Amino acid sequence: MYENKKIFVLGMARSGYSVAKLLANKNDILVVDQAAQDKDKIKELESLGVKFIQTDKPNDYFDNTFDVLIKNPGIMPYHETVLKANKLAKPVLNEMEVAYHYLPKEVFIIGITGSNGKTTTTTIVYEILKMMKINVVLGGNIGYPLSEIVPMVNENSVLLLEISDHQLANFKDFKTNISVITNIYPTHLDFHGTYENYIKIKSKIFNHHTKDDLAILNYTNEDSRKTYKNILSKKLFFNSKQSYVAKDGTIIINGREIININDIKIKGLHNYENIMAALLVINYFGINKKIIYDVLNNFNGVEHRIEFVKEENGVKYYNDSKATNPTSTIVALKSFKDPIHLILGGMERKQDFHELDNYIKNVKVIYAIGEVSTRITDYANQMKIECKECKTLQKAMEEVKKSVKEKEIVLLSPASASWDQYDKFEDRGNEFKLLC
Repeated sequence: MYENKKIFVLGMARSGYSVAKLLANKNDILVVDQAAQDKDKIKELESLGVKFIQTDKPNDYFDNTFDVLIKNPGIMPYHETVLKANKLAKPVLNEMEVAYHYLPKEVFIIGITGSNGKTTTTTIVYEILKMMKINVVLGGNIGYPLSEIVPMVNENSVLLLEISDHQLANFKDFKTNISVITNIYPTHLDFHGTYENYIKIKSKIFNHHTKDDLAILNYTNEDSRKTYKNILSKKLFFNSKQSYVAKDGTIIINGREIININDIKIKGLHNYENIMAALLVINYFGINKKIIYDVLNNFNGVEHRIEFVKEENGVKYYNDSKATNPTSTIVALKSFKDPIHLILGGMERKQDFHELDNYIKNVKVIYAIGEVSTRITDYANQMKIECKECKTLQKAMEEVKKSVKEKEIVLLSPASASWDQYDKFEDRGNEFKLLC
């Protein structure tokens, strides 16, 4: 399918690098990126016959001679080179869609997506399947690009993938056996244009499903329910009779008591929902209560997602750098009852900070950072909350240390992407942990 083709890879990063390696030798490949890339990686690609050009004008290099455009998932769908490919009727794909065609036909695929909770849910499924001695391979939006792990997958593998809406947007043939939507809330609207289109993109997680496939959804999340009306999959719901938390705190899966929330290390309704979704996946392979207890009793949560960093002088520091939209920050704010010093802001994506209005009663001070810092300051003034416009995380932490008191919380939960100042949200979170 991808042999003897002329291929244009728009955006290198990790996915472009991986897919170029996967397709090398049998194709004529050009990778372009506006940023300088690791020299060793460029040399490796060139040794495989792949050309690399650093340019902020990729349109000058894309023409009708190319057979396909493979874009980095983070590149906007209205990027001029993408629009040019559409006009020339050239397929626009992404790394995961391409790599799918190199998988063994019999591999069993689990795909997990959602506005929030997908990383936690995916990680829990992975840890339990590993403990069950199932040959599970993890990748996608978590861990390694699919192109990179294709050689690790065989016909007896269970391929577990976290899949973002940016990846789903360019899916055509990709199909899972089990698909999970943890929830759907308005986010990434700058990328998808409208909320309705965002929901439509999320529903691609069920592409090509038949009655033999399984869809797992959040029953109480109304917009999640909009995605399954026209799919043939067998449907299971958490927050429903199939999976719920009983009054005594016991999680029930299909009428069977599995574990009490007192025995689960991570806390919060959002985490219990992630666990219920994960256990509905695990139920397909068979429930082992001891393994589930061992995993959930020791699981500390996902790095950069309401991650406890340290306690010093009675002050607790939490890293929630993964909160790249207001909905994620709401989850974090609902997790604390003590006064909060909130570090908020990042890349301008027209996010509506007023979504936080009903959840900021415990916020004592806001520290505004990033491109949206002035807009956050205006928001804080409207909400009559003290605000310090710091621009940078380092300056914010300097101000935090001057004013925070015992029994208060310092929370980095930016409700914003990190790309205005960092390559990825992990870098922002790691800097926060160093500054604590």
